[in-house]
Amino acid sequence: MLRSILLYTALVLGANGAIAGEVDWQAAKDGGLVKLVPSEDAAPLPETTFADPDGNEHSLADYEGKVVLLNFWATWCAPCREEMPALDALQSELGGGDFQVVTIATGRNPPEKIDDFFKETGVENLPVLLDPKQKLSREMGVVGLPVSVLIDRNGVEVARLLGDADWSGEAAKEVIRQLTAP
Repeated sequence: MLRSILLYTALVLGANGAIAGEVDWQAAKDGGLVKLVPSEDAAPLPETTFADPDGNEHSLADYEGKVVLLNFWATWCAPCREEMPALDALQSELGGGDFQVVTIATGRNPPEKIDDFFKETGVENLPVLLDPKQKLSREMGVVGLPVSVLIDRNGVEVARLLGDADWSGEAAKEVIRQLTAP
C-alpha cells in the first residue's frame, strides 16, 4: 500500500512538472541551440501594435494562451534568409492551437520585397507582419537581427536567441513540445 502511495505521488509530481511547461534548457543548448538564453525577470510584454500589409493592427495579446516563437527579421538580413525556412518548417510541423511562429519584419521592408523574400526562401506558412518604425522591436530590446523570443502561454518571455538558429531541428522542436505540454 505504501509503495502504491509513493508511486502515485511520484507520478503526480512528475505530471505537474509537465503542466508547468518546464524546459530542459541545457539539453536545448547541447542539441544545437547554443545561443538560446533563458530569461530571468523578463519585463512584461509591450502592448505596442504592429500591422499586416493591409494595415490591420495586431498585438502580442492576440496570441494569448499560445506558446509563441516571436522572430524579428528584415529582408536585407543575410542570417534571416538562412533562418526563415527553418521557422517555416517549425510552423508547418508544430503550429496550431497551442503554438505559433510569429515573424515581424522590423524597419523598412516594403511588402513587395517581403513577397520576393518569401518566394526566394520557400516560406509558405509564416505571417507577414510589419514593425516599420521599429517601435515594438525597440521596446523589446532588439539590438540586432534576427532575434527570436520564446513566449509562454501566459504571455511571459521565457528565452531569447540573438542570431540565427536551426528552428526546424529536434532541439527546437523539443523546447516547443516542453512549453506546450498539457
